[in-house]
Amino acid sequence: MNEDIITVALPKGRLADETIELFVSKGITQEGVVDEESRKLVFLDEKHGMRYMLVRNMDVPTYVEHGAADMGIVGLDIVKETAADVYEFMDLGFGACKLCVAGIKDSDSRYRHDMVVATKYPKMTKDFFAKKGIFVETIKLYGSIELAPIVGLSDMIVDLVSTGQTLKKNGLEVIETMLESTARLIGNKSMTRLKHERVKEIIKRLGGI
Repeated sequence: MNEDIITVALPKGRLADETIELFVSKGITQEGVVDEESRKLVFLDEKHGMRYMLVRNMDVPTYVEHGAADMGIVGLDIVKETAADVYEFMDLGFGACKLCVAGIKDSDSRYRHDMVVATKYPKMTKDFFAKKGIFVETIKLYGSIELAPIVGLSDMIVDLVSTGQTLKKNGLEVIETMLESTARLIGNKSMTRLKHERVKEIIKRLGGI
């Protein structure tokens, strides 16, 4: 295997699709190289010297930080939550969403000490409220977070919001926006010099420095 092949960690789903579409348009890779329906997890574009790995979005920074991938594409929300020791090269401009505090509509939305907040983002949630001088208890959930306040598991939730329709359909509303997130290109800090040059070329093609 060619040692200067660039390995990119991609989150399964829409971000992977949009990344490959962008890379194809910039001549970084060839069309059809990643086929999520094939159930494969690794895809090689020998012509352009690119390899792609499909992983869970929360795992992308881990693969990049530890050198299993040279680069990765992941939302800013994940970069902040994992606090991985990686380069953040550039904002790719797609995958826009907001990380929000939400609660039951028309209920008491005032923050208070010892609130219980359900979220996939316990670190960011605790940090956010701590800056307001409020201690909260977090419950980590991986899905259907909107259910937590409805059944009394939590007082509020912190979750990603794009259109807000899921919140609305479940009788919830946004209380405050914590973070506006878009897809970021991140990189490993210990790449060889040869790979650094290739990564710089990729960033240049994408319109970065």
